[in-house]
Amino acid sequence: MGRATQQRTLKTRAQLIAAARKIVADAGYEALRVEDVVAAATVAKGTFFAHFKDKDALMDILIGDHIDALLDDMEKTSRVTSVDDLIAITKPLLHFISSERYIFDVFLRLSGALAVEDIGKIATTLYRHDRILVGLMADSPFRKDISTDLLSEGIQSFCINAVALSFCVLHRGQDVESRLSVYLDAWLCPKC
Repeated sequence: MGRATQQRTLKTRAQLIAAARKIVADAGYEALRVEDVVAAATVAKGTFFAHFKDKDALMDILIGDHIDALLDDMEKTSRVTSVDDLIAITKPLLHFISSERYIFDVFLRLSGALAVEDIGKIATTLYRHDRILVGLMADSPFRKDISTDLLSEGIQSFCINAVALSFCVLHRGQDVESRLSVYLDAWLCPKC
């Protein structure tokens, strides 16, 4: 009896996630509504909340899975030799988190940067991104006067800042990659 219940629970959760993915694919993350997810999954609204604390918990999975796929590709890079190389491998991630303001807002809220108690998928991907960057910095031509951990944290901070400014009406004149190039050149290759 317990195994059948567990299988049904897993199947229902998978239906909810699949329905949410379809809605996102058709209309974007911001358009996703709990009511639409339960209708598409043909379950009651209470069933949704039996599986997810709130809409953000579902978004954590959807956005985190997308970021994980992008990190899979980034992880295939064995070496970076310039800021341009680093931006090229980071560009898909930057494009995704800057594609919708809503994605960026959820990313920031659930990244752990705001002291989220429950570590979820997005926070885990941010840590994974950090570890990938640390690995790339170990054999890079960039500055050696600070640790690779600090280099990575700086890169992540500059990425987030570049994306944040892309949403600011006062800073829309420069694209994310150009802004990030200036930041990373100064951070990774100081001239003084």
